Amino acid sequence: MSGLNASLGFFLAVVIFAGSVRTLLKRWPQFSFLSEFASSFMLVACWLEVQTIVEVGEWAGGLGPDVTVTMLFVVLLTHGVICGEASGNPSLVVQKFLQLEATTLHTLLAVGAQFVGAQSAFLAATFYWSLELTDMHMIKNLMSSECSTSLMVPVLHGFFTECACAHIFHLIHLNLRRRSALIRVPLIAVLLTFLSHTARSYTSAYINPSLAYGLTFRCPGFTFIQYAVVYWLSSLMGMTLAVLLYMGHIPRIFAKNLLYNQKTRFRVPKGEKAEKKKM
Repeated sequence: MSGLNASLGFFLAVVIFAGSVRTLLKRWPQFSFLSEFASSFMLVACWLEVQTIVEVGEWAGGLGPDVTVTMLFVVLLTHGVICGEASGNPSLVVQKFLQLEATTLHTLLAVGAQFVGAQSAFLAATFYWSLELTDMHMIKNLMSSECSTSLMVPVLHGFFTECACAHIFHLIHLNLRRRSALIRVPLIAVLLTFLSHTARSYTSAYINPSLAYGLTFRCPGFTFIQYAVVYWLSSLMGMTLAVLLYMGHIPRIFAKNLLYNQKTRFRVPKGEKAEKKKM
């Protein structure tokens, strides 16, 4: 139980840090892209601790799978509430770019900030584990140089798994983005928790390039290129297919709607058409 209390303290510290950074950035709107740094930092740091509980806590701390799934859901829900529009997900930033909702410069700065946030989160988590506050964290510190990869299947299998999960996530996200945050945030948290738990024996369905970079790219078993194909290329492809299916075209690339007919939404009543002909 002491391990769980230490983890909750770590989560709280990370949330306070991310919330403080976002609050400070509200005074300087020109640096709004840095909010993606705070969002990515919070997501990666908290997920690393959840991963620790999954890898070590279930047998060293007596924490069952129900605890880890619940904690992951709470982390995702808190992240959605605290970070708001700052997703901490490069795929969502590129999605806005493809939809003409973000400029090239803002997209590049936001994606860069997300990867810096992921790297910073890993360094912060590594320092926290080195403190060895509990037996669980002492074991994690000893295992940190030999982490377990999240990619449990061959590269091609992992690519299609991650692509399918990304496609489902982005398609649902596109349908929910106009809804109230009270509906959108919990549903997205449930969806991500479900996909991650379902794909745990395959790729863990991170659906987030910077998150995957912070969590599993350093683990032995696959090369950097193989990880990039599974967790970066597949996520971008799944997102692009979702935009195409949702909108019928990709605004940044071409304006013509390829899937849906552009019909007039409001039709003139037949009576009015007859009167116009008489005139």
